[in-house]
Amino acid sequence: MADISTLSGVKIYKAREAGNLEDVVGNTPLLQLRRLTAHLNPGVRVFAKAEWFNPGGSIKDRPALNIIRKALKQGKLGDGRILLDSTSGNMGIAYATFGATLGIPVTLAIPANASSERISILKALGAKLVLTDPLEGSDGALRKASELYEKHPEKYFYANQYDNPANWEAHYLSTGPEIVEQTQGEITHFVAGLGTSGTLTGTGRYLREMLGKVELIATQPDSPFHGLEGLKHMPTAIKPAIFDPQLPDRTQEVTTEDAHRMVLQLARQEGLFVGISSGAAAWVALKVASELDQGVVVTVFPDAGYKYLSDRQLWEGN
Repeated sequence: MADISTLSGVKIYKAREAGNLEDVVGNTPLLQLRRLTAHLNPGVRVFAKAEWFNPGGSIKDRPALNIIRKALKQGKLGDGRILLDSTSGNMGIAYATFGATLGIPVTLAIPANASSERISILKALGAKLVLTDPLEGSDGALRKASELYEKHPEKYFYANQYDNPANWEAHYLSTGPEIVEQTQGEITHFVAGLGTSGTLTGTGRYLREMLGKVELIATQPDSPFHGLEGLKHMPTAIKPAIFDPQLPDRTQEVTTEDAHRMVLQLARQEGLFVGISSGAAAWVALKVASELDQGVVVTVFPDAGYKYLSDRQLWEGN
């Protein structure tokens, strides 16, 4: 947290000191939704972790950094070995961000229909991109990354975010503890989208271990064909090895249209300019909150809306 001192009655804010880029990952703000919750019972509060405060602009900085650190410690990275993985955008940006600062080359398989902003950011950070069939979505990118590794295992460290336990461990070590501290242990419900499932798995395990009573709600698209970038429809997708279907108390589906409408509501009523998966998370969090007489609902907003500006239909809605 920033230190505050007073000089002649004026508050002086001192920025948090950091030795390098990795030092500012995590410790993101927990923001309360106020106008969108005005109709709820007075004893119900809804909060969201503002993950765009991470240096790479998304929650994926947490698992990406943990995966890289563990690989370096185990000798799987370094000496010119290339970090390889599939991504829908945010995890790739996180890899490329830390790859640039640590001198690690990065190659990413990514659907060709990823937003132009994400593609431009990845190129600016120096990542090599292998574009995959957009109709195959994130699963197609996953298959391509696996294929590249099988052909040249000596060339790559295959990070495999979907199966790598360092993914969910990052949230067990950071996201979960932060939420407990920021809510003073009062959280009653946790809502998280299912992509790799790392956020739900790691945070959920920590909350259960520390508090026990927290209800875990998974969020996923309502069909295999959807516009919720970064999220998976688990019944029809390649299931991540780190996904524990027994962990969530329930799974709530959300339509692309409802998520898109919520993105605009968050912008226009809360001043929160967030991405599409954040809209999905907010829609479910508010649905859960509407069913309660009392409680503290916490969700995660994975990123801001800047990487989706080229989707004009989304932002020009009424």
